[in-house]
This record gives sequence, C-alpha cells and structure tokens, in this order.
Amino acid sequence: MRRILWAALTVIAGGTASAQDVVTYAFDGSFDDATFGVESAIVGKGLVVDYVSHVGEMLDRTGKDVGSDVTIFEAADVFLFCSAVLSRKVMEADPSNIAHCPYGVFVAERGGMVEIGYRILPEGPMQEVQALLDSIAREASGQ
Repeated sequence: MRRILWAALTVIAGGTASAQDVVTYAFDGSFDDATFGVESAIVGKGLVVDYVSHVGEMLDRTGKDVGSDVTIFEAADVFLFCSAVLSRKVMEADPSNIAHCPYGVFVAERGGMVEIGYRILPEGPMQEVQALLDSIAREASGQ
C-alpha cells in the first residue's frame, strides 16, 4: 500500500488544508477507471453520489480569466455524498459537524499519476466518517 500526502490536492479538497490534512492513494490505471472505481465504491456502500464537481475542468476553463496559464491537473473530480446514518450520528454528537457535510472523495491526475483521496476529519465522532472515506478510497484504488 502506498500512502502519499499531496499538498497540491488541497485545491480540490477545499479549505485551507495542508499536506498533513489530506490522504491519497496511488491508482494504477486511468483517470476514468479511478472515477468509476470511486463511484462504484460509494454506491456499493448503499450511498448516493449527490454531485460530481469537475474541478479540473473549472481550473482549465478559468485559468486565462485569472491570469494563469498553469495546468494544475490533467483531470480532477470530487465526488460528494452523504450518509444519513453517519451524518445524524455525528451531528447529534455535535451540530457543528454540519461543516463537514457533504463528504468528498477526489480523483486527480497530475503528471501522468492518478490518485484517490480525501480530507482528514477532526478527532472525535467524525473519525467514523473518516473511516468510511478511507474504506471508499482504498477500495477504489485497489489498496
């Protein structure tokens, strides 16, 4: 198993995350195969993908508008979803955990390397959600 912390992915993980706030797993295959794997892993857990954010396309589309010609990712998507059971559990424990919902798993290709990952969540009740994110990322990446 290869576990890599990749600071650049914080662009799609959101917030002000740093390298130690993101977990990624290398994927031995194409970006399309990785996105299929992530969606399948989410659905396989009885969850529904609410939205797929095409962050890579947005960055490409808006680069010139913000004065940049840098290509950050060849492709990057974030899969957003929720678990009614886990969300209720963590928000009953602390309603401010709403800040972490919906949950996201991302797929990014950079420099010919495809990775699947997620943002690390806070200690306490959110660790159960993090375990779910990790199981999805591991399953999708074949780890």
